[in-house]
Amino acid sequence: MEAKQTRLGLVVTGLLLGIFVSSMDNTIVATATGNIVAHLGGIDKILWITAGYLMTEMSGMPIFGKLSDMYGRKRFYVFGIAVFLLGSILCGTAQNMDQLALYRAIQGVGGGALMPIAFTIIFDVVPPQQMGKFSGMFGAVFGVSSIVGPLLGSYITDHFGWRWVFYINVPAGIVTLILVAFFYHESRRHVRQVIDWFGVVTLVPAIVCLTFSLEFGGNQYAWNSVQIIGGFLAAALLFAAFAVAEAKAKEPIVSFSMFRNRVFAGANFVGVMTGAAFVVAVVYIPIYVQGVRGGSAVNAGLELLPMMLGSSITAPLGGQLASRLSYRAILFPACLVFSFGIYLLTTLTPDSSTLQLMAYMAIVGLGIGPSFSVGGMAAMSEFDARDRGAASSTNSFIRELGMTIGIVILGVLQKNVFQQQLKTQFAGMARVSSSFANMDPRAILLPQTRAQIPGVILSKLVHALSTSVTQTMVWDLIPAILSVVLVFWMGGGRFRQPATQPAQSNTDAG
Repeated sequence: MEAKQTRLGLVVTGLLLGIFVSSMDNTIVATATGNIVAHLGGIDKILWITAGYLMTEMSGMPIFGKLSDMYGRKRFYVFGIAVFLLGSILCGTAQNMDQLALYRAIQGVGGGALMPIAFTIIFDVVPPQQMGKFSGMFGAVFGVSSIVGPLLGSYITDHFGWRWVFYINVPAGIVTLILVAFFYHESRRHVRQVIDWFGVVTLVPAIVCLTFSLEFGGNQYAWNSVQIIGGFLAAALLFAAFAVAEAKAKEPIVSFSMFRNRVFAGANFVGVMTGAAFVVAVVYIPIYVQGVRGGSAVNAGLELLPMMLGSSITAPLGGQLASRLSYRAILFPACLVFSFGIYLLTTLTPDSSTLQLMAYMAIVGLGIGPSFSVGGMAAMSEFDARDRGAASSTNSFIRELGMTIGIVILGVLQKNVFQQQLKTQFAGMARVSSSFANMDPRAILLPQTRAQIPGVILSKLVHALSTSVTQTMVWDLIPAILSVVLVFWMGGGRFRQPATQPAQSNTDAG
């Protein structure tokens, strides 16, 4: 009995590490982009650092999830972590921006397998009576990684150089690879199914076109440019073709019939809204701390810690309660608290205290925690092992898509508000106004830049940035409040023992 527990513990440890490094990746890299451009050049290609990863990660999620149902979890998880490690090492050796973009795309292929398959493995190997506890742990790690990323990225970049932002993945990834490869023994009983190739060849380019348009619109190309409009049109046509393909496929990559299940549909609807609202807070509160309050990147990370602590408490708690209460009974109050926390962020001013901000972030964290753990449980518990990988990957994909769309839309709104505020602040100062009319708000985040700006001008810039951030938080209330409403879509569904757990006995028995 001791050996069984030890083996399960080792596998869970490996999966937790894998989730931590993969979900942290984009946030930890974002803090190093300035240093990367300074060393490699190619500022016109800076968006590819994120876009290259997102395109392949999001494309891979539903595909790897379905393949894991067909041919087994282990081989695709091990493949994913190996490719992720290879991509991380290559990123650290990049000599120009073109190489880095290519290597980030390779890294994203691996990342697309890690998150959804890890959650599925947990459902396969953990006894039902412990499912809440382990789902809570995984949810807490996901939330913590989103917040630790910027703090860790800033520290590593300042003390070791930007290449170590990628190399840091290697030791954790190797440990994950060893633990899962040697201690996870899954069932050989997998149902071989026909691969939906038409779904693959329509889904991947659809995601590429959509990600390209979202990432480059308003940055490298105008929103009304031929490139961006063409990208959106191509994405719409390809997604339509994908929908037709999935409706006809014998074994679709994304089975739309899953959404007839109210619990699964509700979990995805809530996930996309909470994900969008959460990522906006994670991105713009550090901008507020640095640009409005004059703090460093490390200060910004530290002031996010209360959110991390809050989610670390309620994610496991939500998982534990899921075996006793309905999903709605857990997520409704959680989403209310989350929405209240977002509302409090709309009240921030340049004079708000550190204690005030940290208290608000703690409330946001307490509210978002259960969605990390309970949402994934709700999405997967409705299906047996044959479809569980597809259910998990669809849930991860939709949440990731919600985060991407949320940050793009609200990012455009924030930029427009900031530029409008600049015109208001510098009214009657034509020469100064023209100098700052199209200023990137990130420019005043750097201490060296702030030091060169006259005090009177800096005060107006700070006021403009503060207003733009708080108004962005007002818009962020929309997905937060919608999550409260959409919780009711889940009905009275609650966690139930999965119909089959094919891998459990094999894993325990070694």
